[in-house]
Amino acid sequence: MLVAENESAKPHVAIMPSPGMGHITPLLEIAKRLVVLHDFHVSFIVVATNEVSAGQDNLLRSSTLPPGLDVVYLPTVDVFAVTTDGMPVAARLSVIVEEAIKPLKSVLVELGKIKAVVIDLFCTQVFDICGELSIPAYLFFTASVALLTFSLYLPTLDREVEGEFVDLPEPVKVPGCPPIRPEDLLDQVKNRKIDEYKWYLFHSSRFHLGAGIFLNSWEDLEPANLKAITEDPFFKRIHTPPVHPVGPLIKQEEPPLTASDADCLAWLDKQPPNSVLFVSLGSGGTLTAEQFTELAWGLELSHQRFIFVVRMPTNSSASATFFNSGSDVNDPKAYLPEGFSERTRERGVVVPSWAPQVLVLKHPSTGGFFTHCGWNSILEAVTHGVPMIAWPLYAEQRMNATILAEEIGIAIKPAAEPGSSLVGREEVERVARLVILEGKDMMRKRIRELKDSAARTMEIDGSSYDSLACLAKEWKS
Repeated sequence: MLVAENESAKPHVAIMPSPGMGHITPLLEIAKRLVVLHDFHVSFIVVATNEVSAGQDNLLRSSTLPPGLDVVYLPTVDVFAVTTDGMPVAARLSVIVEEAIKPLKSVLVELGKIKAVVIDLFCTQVFDICGELSIPAYLFFTASVALLTFSLYLPTLDREVEGEFVDLPEPVKVPGCPPIRPEDLLDQVKNRKIDEYKWYLFHSSRFHLGAGIFLNSWEDLEPANLKAITEDPFFKRIHTPPVHPVGPLIKQEEPPLTASDADCLAWLDKQPPNSVLFVSLGSGGTLTAEQFTELAWGLELSHQRFIFVVRMPTNSSASATFFNSGSDVNDPKAYLPEGFSERTRERGVVVPSWAPQVLVLKHPSTGGFFTHCGWNSILEAVTHGVPMIAWPLYAEQRMNATILAEEIGIAIKPAAEPGSSLVGREEVERVARLVILEGKDMMRKRIRELKDSAARTMEIDGSSYDSLACLAKEWKS
């Protein structure tokens, strides 16, 4: 792991995400900013596994990574040896990371003098390794500040509440924060008897070990939760580390365009401004066959222009492609309603598996985003000023959807059919029309304000820029 002489003279930071595009993307962006804007040398430490993820490979092997950002792969983990079929995402991430970091201490020693290590929320065992090496370790929280405040409160909730949180008669009141309805709680805390919950509680109870916490957010987006974490006596009492809002950190570029990507963007160029609904449910999300059919019929009935990113439906898990995003090859005609493509050819484009999301969202013809409410996708939509239809699938996405629709006012939440989790085609038709045809007033005004605020906070002298710059200066000294 030799580094060039001019790089060895620069202050050196190591950054380590857990697997999955939603974790790698923002940590890679902060790595780039440290290298390009603050003159650091960064070692980006990757948990390698024997599962194929084309999306991850494209990010980490991009020719546009700046000099001074070195990608360092840990020895490959045999996922099939350490996980079991059906293991939920957080438990699976945690056991993979636990196996991967066995050689991490010697890797960090070999990298030379490290000023700081930055990890994400599923890597908290690294705090112990950094403690042994006397290296300050920081947490990068890849989700909302709302989820962070809940996670910091979770050990208290665990001690004080008996039974399941989802059975509570009242919303969960995190000190100083908007209340959370039990049905909106993240999947990882819905069954306290399983390993998924125990792992999430384990990591949450260790966040205070960080020298600081990076937030992929900023004050205008989440004012109440940011105020709570910095001012409420509860968070002071549990020794919450200093927080550093550095967001929105989003993917700035796409991998080289495929022929399908180019066709999709060329079609978008011919559409009127704000007229196209972009339907994409994230790098890891899938729908059941029944729900997929209702979504497709709803889009057709709405008569709105659309780009529909389709992934083979599965009845097994909403997060079925979390670990191998961008790797599935499928033929949409095998599961779209018969004749769908022919009937909608004049006003819609069907894209198998993957689309250049950043380029679609920033395009002036895109007028709405049908999203699974992953935090990275939300930040991309806000940064590019696109109102949303909130369609949560797993993890903390229900909480995000409620915040977007009810607190921030930049999304519409479709209603499921009574007594069911299924969203029918008539409701899909209604929200698709609403966001494109009627979402031009308050919702579009609010998202434009946040778009401008997001741009300002990341510029020199903006609050998020300054937050990272101050810490960079501290590391250098």
